[in-house]
Amino acid sequence: MNRIELGRKIKEARLAKKMTQSDVAGDFITRNMLSQIESGAANPSLKTLEYLTSVLDIPIQTLLPDGRTAEKEETENTLYETLLDMKEFYSEENYMGAVETAERLFDTALCDEAYAVAARSYINMALRSEKENDFSKSADYAYKVYEYAEKGLYASRDITTASALLLNRIAEKLKIDN
Repeated sequence: MNRIELGRKIKEARLAKKMTQSDVAGDFITRNMLSQIESGAANPSLKTLEYLTSVLDIPIQTLLPDGRTAEKEETENTLYETLLDMKEFYSEENYMGAVETAERLFDTALCDEAYAVAARSYINMALRSEKENDFSKSADYAYKVYEYAEKGLYASRDITTASALLLNRIAEKLKIDN
């Protein structure tokens, strides 16, 4: 997409939101710079594009170069939304929700992130179950850690080690209780 078309799309989005150039520019860029971008006289940086899309509440894909099909954009948006859901579940300590959401991303371009969140969620669930003295469930979760902790770009020996130590504690606890 050329600068003129990019500027036109930004202006259309701004007008659709009934915002002035000053409203959109805020403290991030000058109104004059926004005017130049909208007219095609200036090319915004990626950081400026990200800012504009957040203020105008539009997907950044609508401002990226052509060659992307609507179906591909929809798929990418869906994957991104799923990723955000997974991260939200994890941050809210809803680890089972995070795992279930991660599983939907295992066969996608976001599998690395999904494996990492699944492994971290399972170790947290295992530790939580250990505190509740539910050693069977804790061990089941700890074994699940092995399934994901060593996969993908964010593979983590630390999480695998934490799982092994947890399994060792459970075995010791069960040996003492018997």
